Amino acid sequence: MEKKEDSDNKCISPADTADSHVYLETHGDFRMRELDNDDLEQFNALLTYAFQVTSYELLQTGWQQDEFISAKRPMLEKAYVLGWFYKDRLASMIVVYSMKVNIHDNIMEMGGITGVATYPEYTGRGLIHSLMRRAINYMHDQEFPISFLYPYSIPFYRKMGWEIVSDKITFTIRDTQLPKPRPVEGMVERVSEDSEDFHNVYSYFAVQRHGALIRDSLAWDEYWRWENDDMIVAVYYNKEHKPLGYIVYYIANEIFHIKEMVYLNIEANYGLWNYITAHFSMITQVVGDNYSGEPMAYLLEDSEITETVSPYIMARIIDAEAFLREYPWQVQPEDFRIHFRVTDEMAPWNTGDYLVSWKGGETRCERVENNQSINVVELDINTLTTMLMGYKRPSYLYEHEKIRTEYYMLTWLERLIPVEKPYFSDYF
Repeated sequence: MEKKEDSDNKCISPADTADSHVYLETHGDFRMRELDNDDLEQFNALLTYAFQVTSYELLQTGWQQDEFISAKRPMLEKAYVLGWFYKDRLASMIVVYSMKVNIHDNIMEMGGITGVATYPEYTGRGLIHSLMRRAINYMHDQEFPISFLYPYSIPFYRKMGWEIVSDKITFTIRDTQLPKPRPVEGMVERVSEDSEDFHNVYSYFAVQRHGALIRDSLAWDEYWRWENDDMIVAVYYNKEHKPLGYIVYYIANEIFHIKEMVYLNIEANYGLWNYITAHFSMITQVVGDNYSGEPMAYLLEDSEITETVSPYIMARIIDAEAFLREYPWQVQPEDFRIHFRVTDEMAPWNTGDYLVSWKGGETRCERVENNQSINVVELDINTLTTMLMGYKRPSYLYEHEKIRTEYYMLTWLERLIPVEKPYFSDYF
């Protein structure tokens, strides 16, 4: 884990270097710069080493070594990739994707952090810390209000301002616990992984579901990157042959593994479970992941199933002022003002006082100095993120001393913030 950023890092110009690359910082023989296609081989080597991807594992998931390297090329072409080099060798790196996410029915730009890696011989030098700071600055310059990442260490990213905003609930259902078939007028059809109907169902779902990633071609590539060739996609169609749901799954060792199940109405939900139950003679259990934030045992006749909750995605508000202004507040009381006092060690532009008010259906957010306002809510950027994302409610955060405010303000916060937990099923 990275510790403290080196204090003697400094910026240098291209004239100070022996090549044509623009270096952002230097420290002895270490130099930071953006990666390009010429760095693809080193990029791939660090990625496979840090995440322990062996040639055998690549073959197991259907990749040849040269195919895997080629598949990583779009990451360098479509993403912001920054790295520290020791002399000419890539020592540490970070990748920022340009993505979009649904925040309570408001589609926002989002910076997706991935590929955070360092060779072990270079740890303890503050390399990742300085890359993370640069990445936050980059996302701020690009006007991304928020960033998401899948954490390898929750404590490490918490120090950087990210906080948990969604859970993954893994469930196991025995074959004898599968729901009884329910009558539906439609049917399920297996389709290809690039099926337009499959993609359209998710797209329609994502624009209606808080927290969902808006998947473009890059996001779909990431969705399939580590999946094996045995993965199957099945779509539920109603009687007019309109796609209303899908399931992505594979079967191995008499276990029905669900990667993702999405449905747009209860008919599609019943139809997909009918399809799963139709495999009764082939399987002994169903194992899957549920990203809704709600356990599913209650919905089954035999509710004595196994469900395991684990934190999944972390998020971080990059620009507090922009996020507070764009945020779709549940109510907009024109006779009320709320004063957020925010602290953020990694992004100093966020630290300050924000006065939020509403008029004519428009949210107003302004920075204020020496404000003596009432209705003050004091919190750090982590807590502001998880609260506005709906992962933890204001009352819960207050009870655990994550926010400081007058008790009466909890009623207002509960009214203002929509009640819906994020759905986020992607990995990048």
